[in-house]
Amino acid sequence: MRIFVRAAAVLLAIALAACSGPSSSDFVGTWKVKDGEGNAFQIVLAGDGKASADREGEGMKGTWEEEGSAAVITWDTGWTTKIEKDGGKFKKTAYEKGKTVKDSPTNTSDAEKAG
Repeated sequence: MRIFVRAAAVLLAIALAACSGPSSSDFVGTWKVKDGEGNAFQIVLAGDGKASADREGEGMKGTWEEEGSAAVITWDTGWTTKIEKDGGKFKKTAYEKGKTVKDSPTNTSDAEKAG
Protein backbone atom coordinates (compact mmCIF):
# COMPACT_ATOMS: atom_id res chain seq x y z
CA MET A 1 0.00 0.00 0.00
CA ARG A 2 2.84 2.44 0.84
CA ILE A 3 4.39 1.86 -2.56
CA PHE A 4 1.07 2.72 -4.22
CA VAL A 5 0.74 5.95 -2.21
CA ARG A 6 4.32 6.97 -3.00
CA ALA A 7 3.85 6.18 -6.69
CA ALA A 8 0.64 8.21 -6.76
CA ALA A 9 2.38 11.16 -5.09
CA VAL A 10 5.23 11.06 -7.60
CA LEU A 11 2.81 10.90 -10.53
CA LEU A 12 0.83 13.82 -9.12
CA ALA A 13 3.99 15.90 -8.74
CA ILE A 14 5.03 15.13 -12.32
CA ALA A 15 1.57 15.99 -13.63
CA LEU A 16 1.50 19.30 -11.77
CA ALA A 17 4.95 20.23 -13.06
CA ALA A 18 3.96 19.39 -16.64
CA CYS A 19 0.77 21.47 -16.45
CA SER A 20 2.32 24.57 -14.99
CA GLY A 21 3.56 27.39 -17.17
CA PRO A 22 6.97 28.97 -17.05
CA SER A 23 8.16 30.03 -13.61
CA SER A 24 9.55 33.49 -12.92
CA SER A 25 13.05 32.01 -12.94
CA ASP A 26 12.40 30.89 -16.53
CA PHE A 27 11.98 34.55 -17.50
CA VAL A 28 15.15 35.83 -15.82
CA GLY A 29 17.80 36.46 -18.45
CA THR A 30 18.28 38.13 -21.81
CA TRP A 31 15.58 37.99 -24.49
CA LYS A 32 16.08 38.66 -28.21
CA VAL A 33 13.05 40.48 -29.66
CA LYS A 34 12.15 42.97 -32.42
CA ASP A 35 10.44 46.34 -32.32
CA GLY A 36 7.49 47.40 -34.47
CA GLU A 37 9.80 48.19 -37.39
CA GLY A 38 11.56 44.82 -37.25
CA ASN A 39 14.74 46.11 -35.59
CA ALA A 40 16.32 43.58 -33.24
CA PHE A 41 17.06 44.47 -29.63
CA GLN A 42 17.47 42.73 -26.29
CA ILE A 43 15.44 42.86 -23.11
CA VAL A 44 17.13 41.86 -19.84
CA LEU A 45 14.93 40.65 -16.99
CA ALA A 46 16.81 40.54 -13.67
CA GLY A 47 15.95 38.33 -10.71
CA ASP A 48 15.27 41.41 -8.57
CA GLY A 49 12.36 42.52 -10.79
CA LYS A 50 14.28 45.15 -12.77
CA ALA A 51 14.18 45.29 -16.57
CA SER A 52 16.34 47.01 -19.16
CA ALA A 53 16.59 47.05 -22.94
CA ASP A 54 19.15 48.16 -25.48
CA ARG A 55 16.72 49.43 -28.12
CA GLU A 56 18.61 51.75 -30.50
CA GLY A 57 18.68 55.32 -29.24
CA GLU A 58 16.97 54.44 -25.96
CA GLY A 59 18.23 53.20 -22.63
CA MET A 60 14.97 51.59 -21.57
CA LYS A 61 14.49 50.87 -17.87
CA GLY A 62 11.57 49.38 -16.03
CA THR A 63 10.29 46.67 -13.74
CA TRP A 64 8.76 43.29 -14.43
CA GLU A 65 6.66 40.69 -12.67
CA GLU A 66 5.17 37.35 -13.48
CA GLU A 67 1.45 37.45 -14.23
CA GLY A 68 0.03 34.00 -14.87
CA SER A 69 2.33 32.41 -17.43
CA ALA A 70 3.78 35.70 -18.69
CA ALA A 71 6.41 38.25 -17.72
CA VAL A 72 4.86 41.73 -17.84
CA ILE A 73 7.29 44.63 -18.09
CA THR A 74 6.32 48.19 -17.20
CA TRP A 75 8.73 50.63 -18.82
CA ASP A 76 9.52 54.12 -17.56
CA THR A 77 8.32 55.37 -20.97
CA GLY A 78 4.76 54.28 -20.16
CA TRP A 79 4.86 51.36 -22.59
CA THR A 80 4.19 47.78 -21.44
CA THR A 81 5.76 44.62 -22.86
CA LYS A 82 4.65 41.05 -22.27
CA ILE A 83 6.70 37.91 -22.92
CA GLU A 84 4.70 34.70 -22.82
CA LYS A 85 4.82 31.14 -24.02
CA ASP A 86 2.93 30.63 -27.27
CA GLY A 87 2.80 26.95 -28.13
CA GLY A 88 6.38 25.67 -28.29
CA LYS A 89 8.01 29.11 -28.36
CA PHE A 90 7.80 32.54 -26.74
CA LYS A 91 6.16 35.71 -28.06
CA LYS A 92 6.68 39.40 -27.23
CA THR A 93 3.76 41.80 -27.37
CA ALA A 94 4.17 45.53 -26.78
CA TYR A 95 1.53 48.08 -25.80
CA GLU A 96 1.97 51.81 -26.26
CA LYS A 97 1.50 54.30 -23.45
CA GLY A 98 -2.15 54.36 -22.36
CA LYS A 99 -2.90 50.76 -23.39
CA THR A 100 -3.02 47.68 -21.18
CA VAL A 101 -2.23 44.04 -21.91
CA LYS A 102 -5.98 43.52 -22.36
CA ASP A 103 -5.94 45.82 -25.42
CA SER A 104 -4.73 44.82 -28.88
CA PRO A 105 -0.92 44.99 -28.96
CA THR A 106 0.84 47.81 -30.77
CA ASN A 107 3.40 45.32 -32.10
CA THR A 108 4.48 41.71 -31.69
CA SER A 109 7.52 39.56 -32.39
CA ASP A 110 9.00 36.23 -31.50
CA ALA A 111 10.98 36.23 -28.25
CA GLU A 112 14.01 34.00 -27.85
CA LYS A 113 15.95 33.59 -24.66
CA ALA A 114 19.64 34.15 -25.30
CA GLY A 115 22.12 31.61 -24.00
